[in-house]
Amino acid sequence: MSTAALAGAVLAATGEAGWSLAAAESLTGGLVVAALVEVPGASAVLRGGVVAYATDLKRTLLGVDAGLLASRGAVDPEVAVQMARGACAATGADVGLATTGVAGPDGQDGHPPGEVYVAVCTPHQERFRRLDLAGDRAEVRAGAVRGVLDLAVELLAVPRPAG
Repeated sequence: MSTAALAGAVLAATGEAGWSLAAAESLTGGLVVAALVEVPGASAVLRGGVVAYATDLKRTLLGVDAGLLASRGAVDPEVAVQMARGACAATGADVGLATTGVAGPDGQDGHPPGEVYVAVCTPHQERFRRLDLAGDRAEVRAGAVRGVLDLAVELLAVPRPAG
């Protein structure tokens, strides 16, 4: 499925659930929100996004635990989950998407280029996924966008509990 089709599917599933959506982005630098706003009607579901490229902004803007950032750094699955939660908290959205990782060309804090974590949280569940992406910086960033949208499609397709 193309990035555009994934974005459309995420928006449709979020809207069908009666929910709103936001993103917290690091290495993707706004590309997730850009992919979503390309879809006509995105404004019915999309609340906004936070680009927290610097590690300290993950803490101050998104509420990622300072101890977690100090001990593990920004390239971490729990950081991705907390970023997704933080996107919801910062924007009042029901569903949060998050991307964090290393776009390259160099590694960061012992993590190789292409190591990416994406996360999605909904009112009922949350999930993260590690991606090991090959390619140059642009390809890694594009792969991270597809990865978080794909995870969102999977999570939003899971039947939600009644009530």
